[in-house]
Amino acid sequence: MKPIKVLFVCMGNICRSPTGEGVFKHFVDERGLNTRFFIDSAGTIGYHSGANADPRMQEAAAGRGYDLTSVARQVSEEDLNTFDLIVAMDKDNLADLEHRAGGQREHIRLLGSFLPEVENVGDVPSVPDPYYGGAAGFEEVLDMIESACEGILAHCLALPTHQTQ
Repeated sequence: MKPIKVLFVCMGNICRSPTGEGVFKHFVDERGLNTRFFIDSAGTIGYHSGANADPRMQEAAAGRGYDLTSVARQVSEEDLNTFDLIVAMDKDNLADLEHRAGGQREHIRLLGSFLPEVENVGDVPSVPDPYYGGAAGFEEVLDMIESACEGILAHCLALPTHQTQ
C-alpha cells in the first residue's frame, strides 16, 4: 500500500507548516503508523527556501518534545497533484493553494477544519502567524496543531485509497 501523503502549508515554511510536519510526524510515530505516512511541509512563497524552522518555533516545539528538522521550500504544482491531503494554515494560504490548483479541491483543507471544537464550516479558524509576535504565539500554534492531529489522522485513514481491508 502506498503511503498517505500529507503536506502542511503556510506562507514562508519556517513557523507553522514545519511545526505541523514535526508534530504530526511525532503523533503518527507514537501510534506506530509512521510507515503508512509521508509527511512534508512547504510555503506558498519561496523567500525562505533552504532555511531551517524559525529558532523561536524550534525552541517552543522542543519544549514539548518535538524536533523540527525540515528545510523550507516552496509548494510546487506537483505537490498539488500528488499529496492526499494538503493542510493550509490560514485562509490566505488556502486561497493561494486553491488559485494554484485552479479552484477548490477536496484534498486542500484548513487545519482549523480538523479541530474538535469546530462544528460549523463558517467557524473554521486560521492558525495565526506567530512570526511578528511573542512566545505566546508560538505556543498557540502548537496548541492548535496538537489539537487537530487526531482529526487529521482519522481523515487520512478514512481516505478510500488508504483504508485497511
